[in-house]
Amino acid sequence: MMVFSPLITQLIASLRCLPGVGPKSAQRMAFHVLENARSDGSQLAKALVQAIQKVGNCEQCRSLSETQICALCANSSRDGTLLCVVETPIDVMAIEQTASYRGHYFVLMGRLSPLDGIGPEDIGIGHFIKRLNKNPPQEVILATNPTVEGEATAHYLAELIKQQGIKISRIAHGVPLGSELEFVDGNTLARSLQFRTVV
Repeated sequence: MMVFSPLITQLIASLRCLPGVGPKSAQRMAFHVLENARSDGSQLAKALVQAIQKVGNCEQCRSLSETQICALCANSSRDGTLLCVVETPIDVMAIEQTASYRGHYFVLMGRLSPLDGIGPEDIGIGHFIKRLNKNPPQEVILATNPTVEGEATAHYLAELIKQQGIKISRIAHGVPLGSELEFVDGNTLARSLQFRTVV
């Protein structure tokens, strides 16, 4: 027995494609739009269609962009000697929000995961090698996530970069600022001790 009409059922199912949105959240969103925010829903639908049609990947860094070369890559004041490798475009945004990095980026659009069938060709390693050969930086900063897959990806990239004679660095992982040691998980604390710095 169908509880909702076909269009409402389709809307709820479509909303579930978003990360972290389960059946109940999708229902709440759908009914909120239909009951209280139809004009906002129309604007959202329009924005989604435009973004899907017009947003692609930057030819240099592979981040999301409406133009062939994104604003960061086109900015001549960025430091061309530094190249930061990240997994996703949202990682670029996270680093940019710190206002502490002025170099360029390369976005893998994923990470190595043999169990899921994701290999080097799936995360743009060929593009990465071309980027290194075309405009070699002095230093590559590996900023993949501190997960098993992220670490494996960083190790794989480091081996490739060593052949180019380019300096390689890895972002630090450890105890978050403002936290207390008793609440930090064992793996994070172990890494903090392993990669401690001299003061």
